[in-house]
Amino acid sequence: ETLVPLEGKWDLSKTGTVVGGTEQLIDAPENQSGCNKDYLELKLDNTAHVGDYSTTACALTVQSGIYSRSHNNLTTVINGVTKTQDIVNLTLKELKVKDAAGIITVYTR
Repeated sequence: ETLVPLEGKWDLSKTGTVVGGTEQLIDAPENQSGCNKDYLELKLDNTAHVGDYSTTACALTVQSGIYSRSHNNLTTVINGVTKTQDIVNLTLKELKVKDAAGIITVYTR
């Protein structure tokens, strides 16, 4: 079995949820028009960086923390806030995660 590496820079692409058994995904409203996409960067040393481009001249704010992977779970700790998500899909081009509340987040690279 070949494992696709989780490490790398992932651009925030879509968010959504499951309604009536069907995924309903929209373009991530967090991304600002005319700016680069917000991102999640996962490093080999288990550090994580979340990049957020603001509406003000696309100014970049980066928050840092750590992450871990256990089987199909991705846990990040950014600014002291822990978030665990199920890895629904992981390919060379897409990382799709879902949290306990059913919120789906799709990242691409």
